[in-house]
Amino acid sequence: MKGLKVAIIDREICRFDKCSHECQRFCPPQISGEKVVEFGEDGYPTINETLCIGCGICEKKCPFSAIRIVNLPSELGRDRVHQYGVNAFRLYRLPLLKKGYVVGLVGMNGIGKSTALKILSGTMQPNLGSESSITWDDVIKRYKGTTYAAYFKALIAGELKVSVKPQAVYEIPRAYSGTVQGLIDSLGAGENGRIIEELGIKDLLNKNLSELSGGELQSIAISASLSKKADFYFLDEPSSYLDVYNRHRVARVVRELVEEGAGVLLVEHDLTFLDYASDYVHILYGEPAVYGIVSNPMTNSEGVNSLIAGEIREENVRIRNYLIKFREPSIQAETTGQVMFSIPKFARTYPGFRLDVDGKDVREGEIIGVLGPNGIGKTTFLRIIAGMDRDDSGTVQLGIKIAYKPQYLEVKEDKTVEQALSGLEWNSYENMNLLMTPLRVDRLMNKNLSELSGGELQKVAIAVTLLQDAMLYALDEPSAFTDVEDRIALAKILSNYMKRRGRSGIVIDHDLMIIDLISDSIIVFSGTPNIHGTAIGPLPKRDAMNMFLRGMDITYRRDEVTSRPRVNKPGSRLDREQKSTGEYYYSR
Repeated sequence: MKGLKVAIIDREICRFDKCSHECQRFCPPQISGEKVVEFGEDGYPTINETLCIGCGICEKKCPFSAIRIVNLPSELGRDRVHQYGVNAFRLYRLPLLKKGYVVGLVGMNGIGKSTALKILSGTMQPNLGSESSITWDDVIKRYKGTTYAAYFKALIAGELKVSVKPQAVYEIPRAYSGTVQGLIDSLGAGENGRIIEELGIKDLLNKNLSELSGGELQSIAISASLSKKADFYFLDEPSSYLDVYNRHRVARVVRELVEEGAGVLLVEHDLTFLDYASDYVHILYGEPAVYGIVSNPMTNSEGVNSLIAGEIREENVRIRNYLIKFREPSIQAETTGQVMFSIPKFARTYPGFRLDVDGKDVREGEIIGVLGPNGIGKTTFLRIIAGMDRDDSGTVQLGIKIAYKPQYLEVKEDKTVEQALSGLEWNSYENMNLLMTPLRVDRLMNKNLSELSGGELQKVAIAVTLLQDAMLYALDEPSAFTDVEDRIALAKILSNYMKRRGRSGIVIDHDLMIIDLISDSIIVFSGTPNIHGTAIGPLPKRDAMNMFLRGMDITYRRDEVTSRPRVNKPGSRLDREQKSTGEYYYSR
């Protein structure tokens, strides 16, 4: 049976005016007289997928790596839901929607998660891959005999109420310039005042949106969407910008909504959040910016375990060539390397805020995780350690070379990724295999920094930091904006990359899976956000996690298949047993 060919041209990196049109010159059927590759009036090439033989020569010859040719099973053709134009990304299949349940979508960025959410929420009409005009009636006819037909029919008729939390919350102040309360009123939200109370935004209601941080904007967007009365709620990456405390709070509210009969579709990269909040999971796989396929639904444990294993056995699909292994804390070897430096005892005082830090030794090859709420002094601590800020006495000087990745990234010079990495040995065999390829930075070399997404810019910043010849790598929220595959790769990279070189690391992050995977020890920050913070540790991982989880009043267990951390349901038998013994972390 003839396969289905997908030809993608990335116009962001295609430089048709700086090449010799290799895609056309070396195409075998083009040489034979077929019009497979043609250049339009705008200068860009298009590839006729019907005439394309799928040889991939144009992909290999393109000097800017702007072309992707993929051969897919022909039966996927009838499952095409949407295509963003000629030689552009296309999505196959849709996730399920079910009242009384949370359905999670997980997968790489650029794989179609937000597209699926927009289609099911009715904010975007699918074109079924057709270049001709498509109506909602055509869509309903296409899905006749399925639950999607009835759902779309009721949605378009206004018989279903939906509420959407968009992904780009930073755009909210551009669209509305008033107060938080004014925004909630204008959206017809706030019908369920309990939600606003539980998500803790009452103190923000009279503030102007332009004054809010990313985390506060995210909390407002979630509160506005979840406080509306709706049949279905659509949440696109709700954990972004939020600390681990607020992530758990949102997950708890989502669970309450489905218990009241609502349905929720959730796009998420934090696997701990996803596992706790969802009932079913779809993995979206394929190639970013090329095509995405929605897997069949799985229970949340099956879905997350399949993602960690890198394989969907039921569909005979491998999405990664390695699996993730979680270490058992009780048998984890102690860090026995030589003392590399000592974190001294120090304080840092600002108007209205004070940070106190206990001092301890850090050993060669040790990776220290950092946990705590926002506004508690974690970034201040890391900046002082990295020499970017001073403590009150001005005495903190570690005397070693430190590579520092800040929390907030800025593009100060508009140059390509390759130019940003110049002077660093990024293309050595070891660095390509251990860092560049796993993080997929090698695919970004021809892109300008200003063209990168938040996740892409984050990965470049991580690469620039780790490629430096330093004794300590200080990373502030490296998982921010990255997708789940990049987070899994990052966890593997940080452990391997630093330890192979006998280097040490300090990593702040709100993704508990990342901290669990990479950390040998952990610093726990406690106190009152924006008033006083205390850094305790580094402590042995088990002691630190018990302290941290006790403060959150949640317990973790080990998954029987993968040994990954899983949050116990509040009040469950395991939750009660672990709390009674004081073992909040990983009891079997």
